[in-house]
Amino acid sequence: MARLEGCVRGADVLVVQGGINDIAQGFPVEVAAETLRAMVRRGQELGLGVVVADVLPWNNGWPTAESNIRRLNELIVAMAQEEGVEVLPFHDTLEDPDRPGRMREEWTSDGDHPSVSGYRRLGEVAFRLPEQC
Repeated sequence: MARLEGCVRGADVLVVQGGINDIAQGFPVEVAAETLRAMVRRGQELGLGVVVADVLPWNNGWPTAESNIRRLNELIVAMAQEEGVEVLPFHDTLEDPDRPGRMREEWTSDGDHPSVSGYRRLGEVAFRLPEQC
């Protein structure tokens, strides 16, 4: 949130992604969700097209962080509906159906972040810009 103003300078679209770092640092998911809401609202105030991406599966945090990720994603969906923005389904796009809560090995480079194949999949399956752009 602190860097938002500088990051959106010259942008048409703001993509707000769910707070895995908040989960990793032990912040309550409700606080993370409200921070995401504040970013969405600020983007709208600035006249940007705004979308929000949910939290990715986190292989290195599984199973400890699993319930917090799912809860934060529920809060993100509810917030997005209330704020009138679309949710990009990053979690479900990269979740391994054979290993719920984790990315497929070929879709992660290190168990924390998507690999090139994972980012490609997000771009092909999950990423959609707001219609006003």
